[in-house]
Amino acid sequence: MTDTMRTVRFREYGEPHDVLRLETTQVPEPGPGRIRVRVHAAGLAPADWALCRGLFAGDLPRGIGCDVSGTVDAIGEGVDGVAVGDVVFGTADWAHCPSAGAADQAVMNRWFPVPDGLDLVHAAALPMTVDTAFHHLSWLGLDAGRTILIHGAGSTIGFAAVQIALLRGMNVIATAGDPYAQQLRDLGAKVTAYGDGMVERVAELHPGPVDLVLDTAPTGGALPDLLRIAGGDTQRVLTISDFAAAKELGVRASFTEDLTRRDEVLPEFAQLAAEGRFTVPIAATFPLEEWESALTISQSGHARGKLLLLPGRDHAAA
Repeated sequence: MTDTMRTVRFREYGEPHDVLRLETTQVPEPGPGRIRVRVHAAGLAPADWALCRGLFAGDLPRGIGCDVSGTVDAIGEGVDGVAVGDVVFGTADWAHCPSAGAADQAVMNRWFPVPDGLDLVHAAALPMTVDTAFHHLSWLGLDAGRTILIHGAGSTIGFAAVQIALLRGMNVIATAGDPYAQQLRDLGAKVTAYGDGMVERVAELHPGPVDLVLDTAPTGGALPDLLRIAGGDTQRVLTISDFAAAKELGVRASFTEDLTRRDEVLPEFAQLAAEGRFTVPIAATFPLEEWESALTISQSGHARGKLLLLPGRDHAAA
Protein backbone atom coordinates (compact mmCIF):
# COMPACT_ATOMS: atom_id res chain seq x y z
CA MET A 1 0.00 0.00 0.00
CA THR A 2 1.41 3.41 -0.95
CA ASP A 3 1.52 6.47 1.30
CA THR A 4 -0.28 8.62 -1.27
CA MET A 5 -3.68 8.40 -2.90
CA ARG A 6 -5.90 10.15 -5.41
CA THR A 7 -8.80 12.31 -4.30
CA VAL A 8 -11.30 14.73 -5.83
CA ARG A 9 -11.51 17.88 -3.72
CA PHE A 10 -11.70 21.67 -3.74
CA ARG A 11 -9.44 24.36 -2.24
CA GLU A 12 -11.80 27.31 -2.65
CA TYR A 13 -15.56 27.76 -2.87
CA GLY A 14 -17.31 28.16 -6.20
CA GLU A 15 -19.03 26.25 -8.95
CA PRO A 16 -18.03 22.56 -8.85
CA HIS A 17 -16.61 22.47 -12.39
CA ASP A 18 -14.42 25.47 -11.53
CA VAL A 19 -13.06 24.42 -8.14
CA LEU A 20 -12.88 20.62 -8.10
CA ARG A 21 -9.60 18.90 -9.00
CA LEU A 22 -8.28 15.33 -9.01
CA GLU A 23 -5.20 15.54 -6.79
CA THR A 24 -2.61 13.27 -5.20
CA THR A 25 -2.29 13.63 -1.45
CA GLN A 26 -1.13 11.80 1.65
CA VAL A 27 -3.31 8.93 2.85
CA PRO A 28 -5.22 10.25 5.89
CA GLU A 29 -4.91 8.62 9.30
CA PRO A 30 -8.12 7.80 11.20
CA GLY A 31 -8.37 9.81 14.41
CA PRO A 32 -10.15 8.75 17.60
CA GLY A 33 -13.56 7.25 16.91
CA ARG A 34 -12.81 6.90 13.19
CA ILE A 35 -11.88 4.14 10.76
CA ARG A 36 -10.26 4.20 7.34
CA VAL A 37 -11.33 2.13 4.35
CA ARG A 38 -10.06 1.28 0.91
CA VAL A 39 -12.97 2.78 -0.99
CA HIS A 40 -14.95 0.57 -3.32
CA ALA A 41 -17.73 3.03 -4.17
CA ALA A 42 -18.56 6.63 -3.30
CA GLY A 43 -22.01 8.04 -3.92
CA LEU A 44 -22.44 11.54 -5.32
CA ALA A 45 -25.37 13.83 -4.56
CA PRO A 46 -26.50 17.44 -5.06
CA ALA A 47 -25.26 18.06 -1.50
CA ASP A 48 -21.69 17.62 -2.78
CA TRP A 49 -22.12 20.50 -5.20
CA ALA A 50 -23.67 22.61 -2.44
CA LEU A 51 -20.58 21.96 -0.30
CA CYS A 52 -18.43 23.24 -3.16
CA ARG A 53 -20.47 26.44 -3.18
CA GLY A 54 -19.94 27.00 0.56
CA LEU A 55 -22.67 25.07 2.38
CA PHE A 56 -21.40 24.23 5.90
CA ALA A 57 -18.20 26.17 5.19
CA GLY A 58 -15.12 25.05 7.09
CA ASP A 59 -11.44 24.30 6.72
CA LEU A 60 -10.16 23.73 3.19
CA PRO A 61 -9.26 21.67 1.23
CA ARG A 62 -12.34 19.52 1.45
CA GLY A 63 -13.49 16.47 -0.52
CA ILE A 64 -16.73 15.25 -2.08
CA GLY A 65 -18.52 11.91 -1.88
CA CYS A 66 -20.21 11.63 1.50
CA ASP A 67 -21.52 8.08 0.97
CA VAL A 68 -18.93 5.30 1.06
CA SER A 69 -18.50 1.54 0.96
CA GLY A 70 -15.20 -0.23 1.31
CA THR A 71 -12.85 -2.52 3.22
CA VAL A 72 -11.46 -1.42 6.58
CA ASP A 73 -7.67 -0.95 6.51
CA ALA A 74 -7.02 1.11 9.65
CA ILE A 75 -8.81 1.74 12.96
CA GLY A 76 -8.58 4.82 15.17
CA GLU A 77 -8.26 5.01 18.92
CA GLY A 78 -11.31 4.00 20.93
CA VAL A 79 -13.02 2.09 18.13
CA ASP A 80 -14.26 -1.43 18.76
CA GLY A 81 -16.67 -3.81 17.07
CA VAL A 82 -14.90 -3.59 13.71
CA ALA A 83 -11.70 -5.15 12.40
CA VAL A 84 -9.27 -4.62 9.54
CA GLY A 85 -10.66 -6.50 6.55
CA ASP A 86 -14.33 -5.93 7.44
CA VAL A 87 -16.58 -4.67 4.64
CA VAL A 88 -18.61 -1.62 5.70
CA PHE A 89 -20.73 1.23 4.36
CA GLY A 90 -21.68 4.61 5.78
CA THR A 91 -20.46 8.20 5.66
CA ALA A 92 -17.08 9.79 5.11
CA ASP A 93 -15.83 12.35 7.63
CA TRP A 94 -16.03 15.13 5.05
CA ALA A 95 -16.20 17.96 7.60
CA HIS A 96 -13.00 17.13 9.49
CA CYS A 97 -10.79 15.50 6.85
CA PRO A 98 -9.18 17.17 3.79
CA SER A 99 -10.64 14.45 1.58
CA ALA A 100 -13.87 12.43 1.55
CA GLY A 101 -15.26 9.38 -0.21
CA ALA A 102 -14.16 10.30 -3.74
CA ALA A 103 -10.66 8.99 -3.01
CA ASP A 104 -8.74 5.74 -2.99
CA GLN A 105 -9.00 5.67 0.81
CA ALA A 106 -11.39 7.48 3.12
CA VAL A 107 -11.83 8.18 6.82
CA MET A 108 -15.33 7.32 8.03
CA ASN A 109 -17.17 8.65 11.07
CA ARG A 110 -20.25 6.44 10.75
CA TRP A 111 -20.30 2.88 9.47
CA PHE A 112 -22.20 -0.40 9.48
CA PRO A 113 -21.48 -3.92 8.23
CA VAL A 114 -22.58 -4.62 4.67
CA PRO A 115 -25.13 -7.45 5.01
CA ASP A 116 -24.76 -10.64 3.02
CA GLY A 117 -26.44 -10.33 -0.35
CA LEU A 118 -25.87 -6.58 -0.76
CA ASP A 119 -23.15 -5.58 -3.21
CA LEU A 120 -20.87 -2.66 -2.37
CA VAL A 121 -22.14 -0.33 -5.10
CA HIS A 122 -25.73 -0.58 -3.88
CA ALA A 123 -24.53 -0.27 -0.27
CA ALA A 124 -22.81 3.04 -1.07
CA ALA A 125 -26.02 4.34 -2.67
CA LEU A 126 -27.95 4.07 0.58
CA PRO A 127 -26.75 6.46 3.32
CA MET A 128 -27.69 9.98 2.25
CA THR A 129 -30.72 8.86 0.27
CA VAL A 130 -32.20 6.76 3.08
CA ASP A 131 -31.33 9.31 5.76
CA THR A 132 -32.90 12.19 3.85
CA ALA A 133 -36.05 10.33 2.85
CA PHE A 134 -36.63 8.68 6.23
CA HIS A 135 -36.02 11.75 8.38
CA HIS A 136 -38.26 14.00 6.30
CA LEU A 137 -41.01 11.39 6.47
CA SER A 138 -40.49 11.12 10.23
CA TRP A 139 -40.78 14.87 10.66
CA LEU A 140 -44.10 14.75 8.82
CA GLY A 141 -45.31 11.63 10.61
CA LEU A 142 -44.78 8.02 9.51
CA ASP A 143 -48.17 6.79 10.63
CA ALA A 144 -49.75 3.68 9.12
CA GLY A 145 -53.03 4.30 7.36
CA ARG A 146 -52.42 7.97 6.55
CA THR A 147 -52.29 9.15 2.95
CA ILE A 148 -49.18 10.96 1.75
CA LEU A 149 -48.43 12.60 -1.58
CA ILE A 150 -44.78 12.31 -2.54
CA HIS A 151 -43.99 14.84 -5.24
CA GLY A 152 -41.02 14.07 -7.45
CA ALA A 153 -41.09 10.34 -6.77
CA GLY A 154 -38.86 9.70 -9.78
CA SER A 155 -35.99 11.39 -7.94
CA THR A 156 -33.61 9.22 -5.95
CA ILE A 157 -34.89 10.52 -2.62
CA GLY A 158 -38.51 10.49 -3.77
CA PHE A 159 -38.27 6.88 -4.97
CA ALA A 160 -36.81 5.88 -1.60
CA ALA A 161 -39.47 7.85 0.27
CA VAL A 162 -42.27 6.02 -1.55
CA GLN A 163 -40.82 2.66 -0.53
CA ILE A 164 -40.28 3.72 3.08
CA ALA A 165 -43.81 5.10 3.41
CA LEU A 166 -45.30 1.93 1.93
CA LEU A 167 -43.19 -0.28 4.19
CA ARG A 168 -44.52 1.69 7.16
CA GLY A 169 -48.11 1.06 6.09
CA MET A 170 -48.97 4.43 4.58
CA ASN A 171 -51.14 5.03 1.51
CA VAL A 172 -48.96 6.68 -1.11
CA ILE A 173 -49.80 8.90 -4.07
CA ALA A 174 -46.73 9.68 -6.16
CA THR A 175 -46.08 12.21 -8.90
CA ALA A 176 -43.52 11.02 -11.43
CA GLY A 177 -42.65 10.98 -15.10
CA ASP A 178 -42.83 7.96 -17.38
CA PRO A 179 -39.41 6.40 -16.56
CA TYR A 180 -40.43 5.40 -13.02
CA ALA A 181 -44.24 5.50 -13.13
CA GLN A 182 -44.80 1.78 -13.65
CA GLN A 183 -42.16 0.79 -11.10
CA LEU A 184 -43.88 2.98 -8.53
CA ARG A 185 -47.26 1.41 -9.34
CA ASP A 186 -45.72 -2.04 -8.98
CA LEU A 187 -44.54 -1.07 -5.50
CA GLY A 188 -48.10 -0.19 -4.52
CA ALA A 189 -48.31 3.58 -5.02
CA LYS A 190 -50.98 5.42 -6.96
CA VAL A 191 -49.16 7.46 -9.60
CA THR A 192 -49.99 10.56 -11.57
CA ALA A 193 -48.04 13.06 -13.64
CA TYR A 194 -46.76 16.35 -12.30
CA GLY A 195 -47.31 19.67 -14.08
CA ASP A 196 -50.50 21.44 -15.14
CA GLY A 197 -53.65 19.83 -13.79
CA MET A 198 -51.86 17.98 -10.98
CA VAL A 199 -54.30 19.20 -8.32
CA GLU A 200 -57.27 17.84 -10.25
CA ARG A 201 -55.55 14.55 -11.05
CA VAL A 202 -54.68 13.96 -7.41
CA ALA A 203 -58.27 14.75 -6.43
CA GLU A 204 -59.45 11.97 -8.75
CA LEU A 205 -57.20 9.53 -6.89
CA HIS A 206 -58.02 10.86 -3.42
CA PRO A 207 -61.11 13.05 -2.95
CA GLY A 208 -60.47 15.70 -0.32
CA PRO A 209 -57.15 16.90 1.12
CA VAL A 210 -54.37 14.36 1.59
CA ASP A 211 -52.98 13.98 5.08
CA LEU A 212 -49.37 14.87 4.24
CA VAL A 213 -47.23 16.11 1.35
CA LEU A 214 -43.49 15.58 0.90
CA ASP A 215 -41.90 17.59 -1.91
CA THR A 216 -38.73 15.86 -3.15
CA ALA A 217 -38.63 17.41 -6.64
CA PRO A 218 -36.15 20.05 -7.77
CA THR A 219 -37.55 23.55 -7.43
CA GLY A 220 -40.15 24.02 -10.11
CA GLY A 221 -42.98 26.17 -8.79
CA ALA A 222 -45.21 23.31 -7.62
CA LEU A 223 -45.39 24.25 -3.94
CA PRO A 224 -48.59 26.36 -4.20
CA ASP A 225 -50.38 23.41 -5.83
CA LEU A 226 -49.02 21.02 -3.21
CA LEU A 227 -50.38 23.30 -0.50
CA ARG A 228 -53.81 23.19 -2.18
CA ILE A 229 -53.64 19.39 -2.25
CA ALA A 230 -53.04 19.49 1.51
CA GLY A 231 -56.14 21.62 2.02
CA GLY A 232 -54.13 24.76 2.65
CA ASP A 233 -52.61 23.45 5.88
CA THR A 234 -48.98 24.62 5.88
CA GLN A 235 -48.00 22.12 8.58
CA ARG A 236 -48.91 19.18 6.35
CA VAL A 237 -46.38 20.13 3.64
CA LEU A 238 -42.61 19.68 3.83
CA THR A 239 -40.11 20.44 1.05
CA ILE A 240 -36.51 19.33 0.74
CA SER A 241 -35.69 21.76 -2.06
CA ASP A 242 -37.88 24.82 -2.65
CA PHE A 243 -36.82 26.85 0.40
CA ALA A 244 -37.63 30.27 -1.08
CA ALA A 245 -41.23 29.30 -1.89
CA ALA A 246 -41.57 27.57 1.48
CA LYS A 247 -40.65 30.78 3.29
CA GLU A 248 -43.07 32.78 1.18
CA LEU A 249 -45.95 30.33 1.69
CA GLY A 250 -45.16 29.47 5.31
CA VAL A 251 -44.80 25.74 4.67
CA ARG A 252 -42.20 23.54 6.29
CA ALA A 253 -38.71 23.02 4.84
CA SER A 254 -35.71 20.89 5.80
CA PHE A 255 -33.95 23.53 7.87
CA THR A 256 -37.09 24.43 9.84
CA GLU A 257 -37.21 20.95 11.37
CA ASP A 258 -35.58 19.49 14.47
CA LEU A 259 -32.33 18.26 12.92
CA THR A 260 -31.39 16.52 16.17
CA ARG A 261 -34.36 14.15 15.86
CA ARG A 262 -32.79 11.29 13.94
CA ASP A 263 -33.41 7.58 14.17
CA GLU A 264 -30.68 5.20 13.00
CA VAL A 265 -32.30 3.15 10.25
CA LEU A 266 -29.47 2.39 7.82
CA PRO A 267 -28.95 -1.19 9.08
CA GLU A 268 -32.67 -1.90 8.65
CA PHE A 269 -32.82 -0.65 5.08
CA ALA A 270 -29.51 -2.24 4.13
CA GLN A 271 -30.94 -5.58 5.22
CA LEU A 272 -34.14 -4.91 3.28
CA ALA A 273 -32.00 -4.05 0.24
CA ALA A 274 -30.05 -7.30 0.66
CA GLU A 275 -33.38 -9.16 0.67
CA GLY A 276 -34.56 -7.38 -2.48
CA ARG A 277 -37.29 -5.46 -0.62
CA PHE A 278 -35.80 -1.96 -0.94
CA THR A 279 -33.68 -0.32 -3.60
CA VAL A 280 -32.04 2.94 -4.56
CA PRO A 281 -31.85 3.07 -8.36
CA ILE A 282 -28.30 3.23 -9.76
CA ALA A 283 -27.94 5.44 -12.83
CA ALA A 284 -24.24 4.87 -13.57
CA THR A 285 -20.81 4.22 -12.08
CA PHE A 286 -17.54 5.86 -13.10
CA PRO A 287 -13.83 5.37 -12.42
CA LEU A 288 -12.48 8.11 -10.16
CA GLU A 289 -10.70 9.85 -13.04
CA GLU A 290 -14.05 10.30 -14.84
CA TRP A 291 -15.55 12.34 -12.01
CA GLU A 292 -16.25 15.26 -14.38
CA SER A 293 -18.60 13.09 -16.44
CA ALA A 294 -20.53 12.19 -13.29
CA LEU A 295 -20.69 15.86 -12.29
CA THR A 296 -22.05 16.88 -15.70
CA ILE A 297 -24.77 14.25 -15.59
CA SER A 298 -25.69 15.13 -12.01
CA GLN A 299 -26.02 18.83 -12.78
CA SER A 300 -28.10 18.13 -15.88
CA GLY A 301 -30.95 17.04 -13.60
CA HIS A 302 -31.50 13.90 -15.69
CA ALA A 303 -29.42 11.29 -13.90
CA ARG A 304 -32.46 9.07 -13.14
CA GLY A 305 -30.75 7.38 -10.24
CA LYS A 306 -27.68 7.45 -8.05
CA LEU A 307 -24.28 8.26 -9.56
CA LEU A 308 -21.23 6.63 -7.98
CA LEU A 309 -17.48 6.77 -8.35
CA LEU A 310 -15.37 3.61 -8.07
CA PRO A 311 -12.13 5.05 -6.69
CA GLY A 312 -10.10 1.97 -5.69
CA ARG A 313 -7.04 1.41 -7.85
CA ASP A 314 -7.94 -2.27 -7.98
CA HIS A 315 -11.12 -1.49 -9.94
CA ALA A 316 -10.25 1.78 -11.67
CA ALA A 317 -11.11 0.17 -15.00
CA ALA A 318 -14.57 -1.01 -13.88
